[in-house]
Amino acid sequence: MSLKIGVVGTGYISHYHARAAQALPGVELTAVVNHRHESMAPFAATYNIPRQYLTVEALLAEGGIDAVSINTPNSLHAPQAIAALDAGVHVLVEKPMAVNAAQAKEMQAASRRSGAHLMVAHCWRFDEEVLWLKGEASRLGRIIRTTGDGVHVNWGPGGWFTQKALAGGGALADMGIHAIDTARFLLDDPYPVSVWAKIGTYYTDHDVDDTGSIIINWDNGAFSQIESGWWQPHAGGPEANTQLYGTRGFGSLFPTRLSLPNPEKERVDEVVPGYPHPRDEHCPQLMYDTQMAYFIDCIRNNRTPNPGGAEGLINMLIVDAAYQSSLSGELVAIA
Repeated sequence: MSLKIGVVGTGYISHYHARAAQALPGVELTAVVNHRHESMAPFAATYNIPRQYLTVEALLAEGGIDAVSINTPNSLHAPQAIAALDAGVHVLVEKPMAVNAAQAKEMQAASRRSGAHLMVAHCWRFDEEVLWLKGEASRLGRIIRTTGDGVHVNWGPGGWFTQKALAGGGALADMGIHAIDTARFLLDDPYPVSVWAKIGTYYTDHDVDDTGSIIINWDNGAFSQIESGWWQPHAGGPEANTQLYGTRGFGSLFPTRLSLPNPEKERVDEVVPGYPHPRDEHCPQLMYDTQMAYFIDCIRNNRTPNPGGAEGLINMLIVDAAYQSSLSGELVAIA
């Protein structure tokens, strides 16, 4: 039986989700939701979507939908996801999961109430280079620390991304969260113990942050240094690049490789999987195709998604703690 899916929102990322859904056998791209008909109509025409709605509630009232992909401003994620989950509709929601951890918990509760699946689109967990490094990471020994970037160099977004009422946060919520989740994924999903951060607005006049440095202490003893930013004059690497410092070697993403000291032969062995650097497209459609295929498989096989509500919530706890730490100047513990 085919699964009917709706796309909520018609912005840039919605096109990636729509193409991913359209490419899957047994999946019907059935509906689109947007509060502006002038952007919804061309989106529907591009993907031959038969049903159009101004609100999620209108779509749910008519029924005939199995799942939705939510790609709207962050402040809408929780109310739209909760409405769909309470209606028994499965949800794939873009990152960040919500504007804070309290909303993320409400989304989890809605998923538990209805049994509908909740997945958070932390897309880098589905990238082929990230998966390669994760598979090879045991060769590095115990990971002591990681570094990573979620930074735009010499540019930044506009529109709702720069409005606190709609986005909740700025570059940390938009870009830094990619580097946070990638580091956590490569570390086998430890729990955060505490966070220290310095966050501010230095390159723009928005009411959200455009610069941030974060240190996360994990319960496995490792720690992660994360840089977030828009309009920065430099970045250590492209979006979600991550470096792993282990007791037996070093691993990195973008360029993706391992460096393994070989004391017996007095050399360092380089393991290079051969991925092009830089990539033709840093955020390729394939990553979103793999993510959507996994979401649909979880629905069909009644499997709890990972990244799901639990993973999304932990990232929100880190983001909340980072903003709190930056305000207080103190290390913030996470219970």
